[in-house]
Amino acid sequence: MAVKEILLYPDPRLKEVCAPIDNFDDSARQLLQDLVDTMIDAGHSVGVAAPQIGDVRRAVVVDVSKSKLGKKQNNHGLLQMVNPKIIEKEGQQVVREGCMSVPDYTGNVNRAERIVVQFLNQNGELQVVPAEGFEAIAIQHEMDHLDGYLFLDRVSSLKTDLFRRKQK
Repeated sequence: MAVKEILLYPDPRLKEVCAPIDNFDDSARQLLQDLVDTMIDAGHSVGVAAPQIGDVRRAVVVDVSKSKLGKKQNNHGLLQMVNPKIIEKEGQQVVREGCMSVPDYTGNVNRAERIVVQFLNQNGELQVVPAEGFEAIAIQHEMDHLDGYLFLDRVSSLKTDLFRRKQK
């Protein structure tokens, strides 16, 4: 319904801890739709979290199915998640991440290889979804935003694990 502007680091709203959505109403549905529209409009995005568009409620969207890395793996397509919570984690891997809110850099981040996430979907129904590979990474990345974390906060060493993106 509306493409929103992505906040850029160091905007202080990106560091806020988001509040749970207690009432799944039209406002929550609108937020999810705005997140989907914003993600699609970006063209290259595999996820967006509410604080990235200036909303401090616990909602994210993730869809890795159209990305190069996501096409190679089993994934769930578009996930619209309200109040997501990781209930299981397994394994560890170091992955290179980027973020629309930090457009000039990528960094090496430690993430779980497999997760199980519980959330309310776009219909307000409780879902429990296992994820692995790139989808698990994207979910963890977007959920970090809900607690005020950017991938920059997860980089072990700013000297050795942070990289400037090539300018186009």
